Amino acid sequence: MTRQLARYCVVGASNTAITLAAYALLVRAGVPAVAASVAAFAAGAANGFRLNRTWTFRSDRRGVRAGSRYVAVLLVGLGLNALGVALAVGLAGLPRLAGEIAALPPVTVTTFVLSRAWVFGSGGGTAGRRAAVARPR
Repeated sequence: MTRQLARYCVVGASNTAITLAAYALLVRAGVPAVAASVAAFAAGAANGFRLNRTWTFRSDRRGVRAGSRYVAVLLVGLGLNALGVALAVGLAGLPRLAGEIAALPPVTVTTFVLSRAWVFGSGGGTAGRRAAVARPR
């Protein structure tokens, strides 16, 4: 699990790099900032889904169901991050950047656990799972 968490963090860093690069390119191309932000976030999220599925968790889960679960986990992470920043900055009085940094570890661990157990299946790929049996049509 430690190796998976490390990979999950590497994927997260690559998502951030893709999001920032896409945002910069889109803004430079004249796309309004909010639209550029949404499109760039989607590019980073798509990267995260693909890399986490194939590399981090080595899962064979794909399609709308896995994608929907992944989006749900992203939304949970977004909500937890907003709450963490609000508590750190508003309640604890931390500077804004420090508040974001303080919120990051619990959000990362929570989204990792949800991704591992619910989105991509505990332990990842097909190892240890029974092979699917074809159903007659």
